[in-house]
Amino acid sequence: MPTSEPSRQDVTALLQAWRGGDDDALARLTPLVYSELHRLANRYMRGERAGHTLQTTALVNEAYIRLVDSSRVQWQNRAHFFAVAAQLMRRILVDFARRRKYQKRGAAWRHVTLSQGLNVAVNEDADLVAVDQALEALSKLDARKARVVELRFFGGLSLEETAEALKVSTDTVGRDWRAAKAWLTRELRR
Repeated sequence: MPTSEPSRQDVTALLQAWRGGDDDALARLTPLVYSELHRLANRYMRGERAGHTLQTTALVNEAYIRLVDSSRVQWQNRAHFFAVAAQLMRRILVDFARRRKYQKRGAAWRHVTLSQGLNVAVNEDADLVAVDQALEALSKLDARKARVVELRFFGGLSLEETAEALKVSTDTVGRDWRAAKAWLTRELRR
């Protein structure tokens, strides 16, 4: 009796066939990974401010377009694919937040009355930018720990999947995960 969820081997085999030039593999791969991409995007969007103009499906579609356009990527396996997808989604959201922050600093001036100006919402996009900046700083100190955070937190990968993607042991991922969380917490409190 087949399961409704594709196996890791199915996804890996299709990624490798696609990498090898089989365009039909991409057509078979898309429905297998779409729900997982949507789950990742939904996880990202839960952390965004209410009323965010970028919707979950739009984030999935933007990431998918970039993934399909990544013909130079040598897909290794399912974990590698979702690690790249997580990284792309993070980049898309950070770029979106930076554009909004830029616009709020005068790039899109518009006149408002004093009463309208008092109703300005707190800029939650700055939080995502701060996390991104802290993660970039961590990557300069320890690139693997930054990748662990990216894969576990943003990508939603398990310890085992993260270990597989990084080609290290699950114990190493666990230690890196704990150390990175402590470092990021301290950095973000500054």
